[in-house]
Amino acid sequence: MSDIQRVAEQYIAVWNETDADKRRALIAEVFTEDAVYTDPLGAVTGHGGVDGFIAGAQAQFAGLRFSLPTAPDAHHDIARFQWYLGPEGADEPLAIGFDVITVEDGRIKQVLGFLDKMPG
Repeated sequence: MSDIQRVAEQYIAVWNETDADKRRALIAEVFTEDAVYTDPLGAVTGHGGVDGFIAGAQAQFAGLRFSLPTAPDAHHDIARFQWYLGPEGADEPLAIGFDVITVEDGRIKQVLGFLDKMPG
């Protein structure tokens, strides 16, 4: 497994972790301390900002899970990948997005997120 594949899988695991303490520990492993996350719904910086943003999304989409439908496409320290959000085992995701990450020393430094499909 490539380092970028591992980082992308860890990133998805962070979004799926609903235990706040475990999620914060994962964020500390996966993101640099000064990481920046930006998507159409918000922009945050640092571990606390990322944690708060993810907690808000989990509250809005309770019971849904993120997944990686395909392997990331990467070069240098940059990767892009699509993600799905929906009930586990569902045929069709309720939401589809696309993220571009910058990795520094094996951890995410920046996320630029795009939303391709969102529930009404």
